[in-house]
Amino acid sequence: MMKAEGIVGIEQFASPGKGRGLRVSRAYGVGELLFSCPAYSYVLSVNERGLICEQCFTRKKGLAKCGKCKKAFYCNVNCQKKNWPMHKLECHAMCTFGENWCPSETVRLVARIIARLRDQKERSPSEKLLLLKDMEAHTEELDNEKREMTEAHIAGLHHFYSKHLDFPDHQDLLTLFSQVHCNGFTVEDEELSNLGLAIFPDIALMNHSCCPNVIITYRGVNAEVRAVQEISPGQEIYISYIDLLYPTEDRIERLRDAYYFSCDCKECTSKSMDMVKMKVRKLSDEISQKDTRDMVRYARNVMEDFRRAKREKSPAELLEMCELSIDKMSTVFDDSNIYILHMMYQAMGICLFMENYDGAVRYGEKVIKPYTVLYPAYSLNIASMYLKMGRLYIALDRKSTGISALQKALAIMEVVHGKDHTYVMELKQEILGE
Repeated sequence: MMKAEGIVGIEQFASPGKGRGLRVSRAYGVGELLFSCPAYSYVLSVNERGLICEQCFTRKKGLAKCGKCKKAFYCNVNCQKKNWPMHKLECHAMCTFGENWCPSETVRLVARIIARLRDQKERSPSEKLLLLKDMEAHTEELDNEKREMTEAHIAGLHHFYSKHLDFPDHQDLLTLFSQVHCNGFTVEDEELSNLGLAIFPDIALMNHSCCPNVIITYRGVNAEVRAVQEISPGQEIYISYIDLLYPTEDRIERLRDAYYFSCDCKECTSKSMDMVKMKVRKLSDEISQKDTRDMVRYARNVMEDFRRAKREKSPAELLEMCELSIDKMSTVFDDSNIYILHMMYQAMGICLFMENYDGAVRYGEKVIKPYTVLYPAYSLNIASMYLKMGRLYIALDRKSTGISALQKALAIMEVVHGKDHTYVMELKQEILGE
């Protein structure tokens, strides 16, 4: 009953030194779709409620809300009915708990996975190559901090979902949370806003490279895999698990921490971009290596502090944090140094949130040019940046500058999302409308 049906043009194989992997059995050109995978389970982020349908993730105005909890929104009755087995896990609880209903997105996703596993009779279309239960978990490699976090998740699961679910035993829950931690995907829109969390077993088979030859984008609750480089028959396909802006040492640390492996791709072995990414100012008196090392340490700490501060500080305080750190780093680093870019990107986000569009444009203009050099050619980070900038320019009555930015976004999006994607069609309309 659970035999794998496979995916045309794609095969699973043992990748030397990497465990399981996927490779192609034919050639693929840039922008070509290799395969698509429906989410096995998924959950819409609480922040997106009312803007996007809980069932199909369609973004549109005038969604209808659930009559009971008034918190979930749908395209129509059809979407609502289809979503009920999952929404049922939360609808009553949200009414009962009221303001105190606050499970994490991870807990919400795991509850849905447990419900789906319970009712699943046969292999799902998300598991053409790999069953959910066979996904990598790395449970034995959890450090204390991660174990504590998982225990907190398990407590949250019991607290908010015990009425509608029977839970597997503790060890199985640990495994399931670890699997979601290593294999969960954040579903993002064209501006890279977080729409929700999902699990795609077949996608989880792909290994990582810092020079990926495919990219994942989303069409509703389907993940699509497209070529961003020419791929020859027999070649392994690689996605990137992480943001590729950062230098090798940071990437390796991030991959080891989150995914428990060391990357040996050509960028990690050659470190060819590190000099450009870590650029220092051209000052008459040479900046010593110690100054640079100290400033890198400061930059990494400030990034971490900022991540924490986002939860408790006001936008004004956060913006000040960005400004102070940028000033300090500028004494040693060039403006295109990725640590400065990181804080400028954060500052831009805060300005957008505060509706300070002039400030947002000012930061965006400093970020966009280096981005086009530091990221791979077909990058969502570059596309989403051009998109935000284009929309900002237009809002500030700088129409022609805006349109030219939107056109640059479109050129990348046609490759990574496909020419027939809603985002691409909507953007074309947006450009024509201006």
